[in-house]
This record gives sequence, C-alpha cells and structure tokens, in this order.
Amino acid sequence: MRRTLTLAAAAAATLGGFSAHAGCADPLNTGAGQPLISLPAASVAKTIRNGDASRNIVGTWLVTYTVENNPFGQAYIQWHSDGTEWENINLPLSGGNICVGSWKRVDVNNVSRNHWGWLYTDGNLSGYFNETETDTVTRNGTYSGTNEQKGYDLNGNLLFDVTGTSSAVRITP
Repeated sequence: MRRTLTLAAAAAATLGGFSAHAGCADPLNTGAGQPLISLPAASVAKTIRNGDASRNIVGTWLVTYTVENNPFGQAYIQWHSDGTEWENINLPLSGGNICVGSWKRVDVNNVSRNHWGWLYTDGNLSGYFNETETDTVTRNGTYSGTNEQKGYDLNGNLLFDVTGTSSAVRITP
C-alpha cells in the first residue's frame, strides 16, 4: 500500500500540488480511527431467504471494508431491486461520504457493482473515484467480496488504484 500511496503522492505533486485527501473511497482518508460498530442481535437478519443473489442482496446492510489488508471503514448500503445502490460511509463529511452505483447479477451466488463518488480536498471538489466489486451473497444475511478502487483528478489522471475486501450483515427491515 505504501508503494501505491507513494505513487499517488508523486502524481499529486506532479499535478501542481494537488492532493486528494478525502472521499467515499479515497484510501488516503480511512475511517480506521473510527470505532467499528456491531449491530444489536435483534437488528441482524437471520432469516434464511430463498432465491438467488439478485433477490437476497436487496435491502440495507452494514458493511466493513479493508483496503490492501488494512481497516478502511464501515458503511450503510442500500441495494435496490432496480439495480441501483447507495452508500453512506463513516468518513469525514468534508471529504464526501455518500456514493452511488449500480449492480447486476453475476450468477446464482454473486452480484457485481459499479460504484462512483466524488473526491474532495479541504471541502473542494478535486476528483472522482470508481469502485468495482464482486460479492458472494449468502441466504442467511451476509455477503463478502473483493473490490478495486481507482481515483482520478478532475482531468481524469489516475491518482490511486488499490484493492480491498468487504464483509456485510443484513439489517432487519
């Protein structure tokens, strides 16, 4: 990760001092300092659901992320039956903590999403990111997956490219 962050910092310096230090998926702005929460047992859906991943993913989830094997943050995500999703992650508001995307069924056990958000530096728009993720959805209210996050400045120059994981529990309606 240090190598990736060093490359991102070098790219930022090359771009005239630009530095993206915030955003829904910016690995330089982790939620690692935030305490991880656990939902009360009554809030976690334990019902076994029928159907495939595309039916079982729909709902509200508490997701825990890592980036390159390091804690990154937690988010509430709502997956909608129309193939859209939105996320609110525990990162500082000044950096942007709301992101949106779309998802599709891969097969009976997996879904993939294409997720977008803005990057801010000191509260000013400085770039955007794209996260692609593939998740394995269980019938008992959990999912886990792997993702890749790419961040860009406003001219489309790559600032970072990192990989991570997600693990989630469904929140009872």
